[in-house]
Amino acid sequence: MFSGRSNAARLSILVVILLILLKVAVGVITGSLSILAQAVDSFLDLFAVSITFLAIRVASKPADAEHPFGHGKAENIAAIVQAVLIFLAGGSIIYTAVQRLRTETALELTEAGMAVMAVSILVSIFLSRYLRRVAKQEDSAALEANAHNIAADVYSAAAVLVGLIVVRFTGLDIIDDILAGIVALFILKVAFDVLRHSFGALVDVKLPEEEESAVKAAITEHFGGEVVSFHKLRTRKAGRQRYIDLHLVMPRQVSIEEAHGMCDHLEKDMRNRLRRTDITIHVEPCD
Repeated sequence: MFSGRSNAARLSILVVILLILLKVAVGVITGSLSILAQAVDSFLDLFAVSITFLAIRVASKPADAEHPFGHGKAENIAAIVQAVLIFLAGGSIIYTAVQRLRTETALELTEAGMAVMAVSILVSIFLSRYLRRVAKQEDSAALEANAHNIAADVYSAAAVLVGLIVVRFTGLDIIDDILAGIVALFILKVAFDVLRHSFGALVDVKLPEEEESAVKAAITEHFGGEVVSFHKLRTRKAGRQRYIDLHLVMPRQVSIEEAHGMCDHLEKDMRNRLRRTDITIHVEPCD
């Protein structure tokens, strides 16, 4: 029912909305800053998922006259927007925690807070695993960023749950503010990781070493026959689409038809090794 990139984004929106409502209600009732921090994080997750949904629709559009390489980088842009939002959320939570330390507000009904955090942990675990699986199947940078965001909620919610348990049995309300700060620091780390991963695609960082090795292996297995060598290999990725171009050196006596056949064979082999790959091969005669 929720297979595919767009449906995965829709499911994320529904789940995150429910978590926001729960966390805000219980955060207000208990007066827990760490729960409200979780609600802020979930609200940003909702905004991020909405951006992802729009980005996926744009990225799915086919190439046109103005965008001959397609619209794949829309997903990377969406992931960077998510990272910026997460940075803002982390900074806001730290600021609020520092302010709360001066007021020494007591917490109430911590049992309700513990129950909501437990539900949030379980839901986030299942949602993040599902999103990661779909992101891997669809090779979606935006969904992968969402999966990381939701996974971060699992650890931060677990920290809040432990803190509420300690507050419940010790009465040390300051622990709630300290944990809110720790959660914020973890959120900042997630933002940095998402930003680093997505920014690389926007500035055309080469494909991972294992993927480039697969490209090279497809070529070198023909050394000693119709292929002499290759050079000027360039790779990059836009969204989930890979782009590869290279110069292929072949024996001078090889005909145009034979050279064309070898290029077709190499392109097919590379696409079998790496999904969604656009390949350009320039043939050169051996000196």
